[in-house]
Amino acid sequence: MSEKSHARLEVRNAVPADAARIVALVDRVYPEMTHYSRGMIRGQINNFPDGQFVAVYDGKIVGYCASSRIDEAIALAPHDWEQITGNGFGSRHDPTGDWLYGFEMCIDPGLRGLRIGKRLYEARRVLAERLELKGIVFGGRMPNFARSRRKVKTPEAYLELVKAGKIKDPVIGFQIANGFVPIGILPRYLPEDTGSAGFAAHMVWRNPYVDPNEEPKFRVPRDIESVRLATVQLQARAVADFDEFVANVEYFVDVAADYRADFVVFPELFTLSLLSFETEHLSPMEAIDRLTDHRQPLVDELSRMALRYNINIIGGSHPTRTDDGDIQNVAYVCLRDGSVHAQEKIHPTPNERYWWRIKGGDAVEAIQTDCGPIGVLICYDSEFPELARRLVDEGARILFVPFCTDSRQGYLRVRYCCQARAIENQCFVVMSGNVGNLPKVENMDIQYAQSCILTPCDFPFARDGIAAEASENVETLTISDVNLADLTWARAEGTVRNLADRRFDLYQIDWNHGPRGEAAAPVAQPIGTKAAGGG
Repeated sequence: MSEKSHARLEVRNAVPADAARIVALVDRVYPEMTHYSRGMIRGQINNFPDGQFVAVYDGKIVGYCASSRIDEAIALAPHDWEQITGNGFGSRHDPTGDWLYGFEMCIDPGLRGLRIGKRLYEARRVLAERLELKGIVFGGRMPNFARSRRKVKTPEAYLELVKAGKIKDPVIGFQIANGFVPIGILPRYLPEDTGSAGFAAHMVWRNPYVDPNEEPKFRVPRDIESVRLATVQLQARAVADFDEFVANVEYFVDVAADYRADFVVFPELFTLSLLSFETEHLSPMEAIDRLTDHRQPLVDELSRMALRYNINIIGGSHPTRTDDGDIQNVAYVCLRDGSVHAQEKIHPTPNERYWWRIKGGDAVEAIQTDCGPIGVLICYDSEFPELARRLVDEGARILFVPFCTDSRQGYLRVRYCCQARAIENQCFVVMSGNVGNLPKVENMDIQYAQSCILTPCDFPFARDGIAAEASENVETLTISDVNLADLTWARAEGTVRNLADRRFDLYQIDWNHGPRGEAAAPVAQPIGTKAAGGG
């Protein structure tokens, strides 16, 4: 009896778990270029899951192809790589766009005989046909132009010679052979692409099954993608020991789970109650050391609750010495699949820096959950719009903001900024704060909070942009259902479209000294070889 063997080579949609392996592939292919971060790859996948493909050979990712839907007025106009990709995150994706824009094609140079590039192009072509798009467009590299520049003078002349077959270009030649037609040159498309001198050929494939003269009418369906959110407005109270503190936390986790919430969030510094049973006065550094002793037991208990109650827990924040010895304010996110994530506070307040010597973290990253990617901004971080934008570019649709404020003025600073983040990023923002006081514990003398769940301000959402909010300064649990599909609709067809209308031609944010992601083609190859590339 014959046995069926497994396929050695497959092309499939990329998933967020592939990000690290895709980055490793890009590092192999483009060793001399500035590379993608894993967050950028996750952003590309989260922003348009159908448009990203990987080629897997014997279990190893050997090809990556990235694309997004773009409106014709943008796709066929002059542009550069940073503008068209939303700084590499694929955040320019428009669900109603009528063209499929290819901005990455990356093939392992050691596997050129398997026609991986052709397979990836075909997957992209099938997608364009299925979505009934007008076609595919991208900026294609011209890796041999720089060495020919003295002879041909201009990129336009070089492109004409390649089309006429008088000069061989491994990338443009491959693309023309696959049905793509050059419609012009894109100057300064990718400045770091020295082989192309920064230029790119503007390449187009037109879908033969779509009438180019018929105006497309793409609409985003008003689907239901319901998520239930719970925010704990927690009373700061003295406890006899660690077990009593855990019991107080578990009470709210249990109640939120009874209401079938998908997420429950606790306030910033909610673990300072653990200092209330100390018998002697502690200096700030002694207090940090005691809190550090509680760090692992705390994470273990939160993870246990997440699994037991089948709920994702955003564990407020906990001041602690991290493994590198720095003192940081960290939110531990324990998901119901058993995974644990840590998000450091990026911007300590002046008070935190002075009294606790807390240092800011180095990065914010979206966290993948069973309800999609989320982000965490600890209190003061919500007042810096760049952080929220980074998380949303990575695909986050819900931002959780644990906060701790002692006055109404302080609370309103956070509240107003959170509402702004919800509007400008067209996302949901969930705030959770402490109330009451905790005698004999530094920084917890008095607390002011009105925890809430905030929305964008447009027709599908609450009239005042508030899905739910707690009463001021009362311990309680506030719950609301939100529809993530409303965000997709609003971003594409809302009254205003803040994400889509950003002026990428005027400004951008460079992270970690500008990790651009890679060139839009495989590594340059010797004249005469055949390889995929561009777009």
